[in-house]
Amino acid sequence: MTVATAPSPPPVTSPPARGPSRRGRAARRLLPLAPALVLLALFLAGPVLWSVYIAFTNETLTGSASVNAQFVGLANFVKLFGDPNFLNSFLLTFVFVIGSAVIGQNTLGLIIALLQRGRARVTRSVVNGVVIAAWVMPEVVAAACWFSFLAEDGTLNTVLGISQEWLYTAPMVAVILANIWRGTAFSMLVYSAALSEVPTDLVEAAAVDGAGPARRLLHITLPLIRRSIMANLMLITLQTLASFGLIYALTGGGPGTASQTTPLYMYEQAFRYFEIGYGSAIALVMLLIGALFSLVYLRLIKVEDA
Repeated sequence: MTVATAPSPPPVTSPPARGPSRRGRAARRLLPLAPALVLLALFLAGPVLWSVYIAFTNETLTGSASVNAQFVGLANFVKLFGDPNFLNSFLLTFVFVIGSAVIGQNTLGLIIALLQRGRARVTRSVVNGVVIAAWVMPEVVAAACWFSFLAEDGTLNTVLGISQEWLYTAPMVAVILANIWRGTAFSMLVYSAALSEVPTDLVEAAAVDGAGPARRLLHITLPLIRRSIMANLMLITLQTLASFGLIYALTGGGPGTASQTTPLYMYEQAFRYFEIGYGSAIALVMLLIGALFSLVYLRLIKVEDA
């Protein structure tokens, strides 16, 4: 006689171990960056946000407003856009950026990069060394060099055989030329790298087909490096927009306000007349203008890609 046995229950299997969630993995990757993010928030984002807040107050460096600043809303901006000195500084800044960055540094850097194509390494090294030396030179030293060059008894008047005080008669021309001389190296390096990626066989084929240097430049070289052109324009525009040291050391914004760009006007209002709130409003407007330039250039890059 056999005894029936109950069927054994199926083995209990534990559910498969689940790995960390996507958020957990992202948190682990960001964890090593936490100290850097904290420092950026403390020393970069913090001052920027504080400056934005101060722009809407009557904060000053001295007096009662330095202790008990009051929120004044848009009063600083209303005053700003009705201030003829600010409008004059904004116009001079526009002239300075177009003349020294968009036209000067951009064009001269491209020309130098084009002329160096196919040259001997020694020639390229000498040219690069001379141009880059002006770029790495401190702004105060560069201003001193141009002051000696343009002074009434300076090198330029000695060569021309005339007596002319260029810093008083043409201050904006002086600061534009000085900034071109000092900043062209950046554009030259950008375009040298971009031109090295242009296929030489394509250019040679166009030359065999009868295309001259101008047609090869306009229809082959420039279209192939258009992204580098836009990126270079964006970077040097933002850099020139905030240029302060060279102009301040060379002309101080003078004579009068003949070369007082917006950064110099902001410095004067904030640290000479102690109007920190008003100076912060000027800085905020400059920040918005720089952001607008960036958006325009980025939009142009997207249009070129499309």
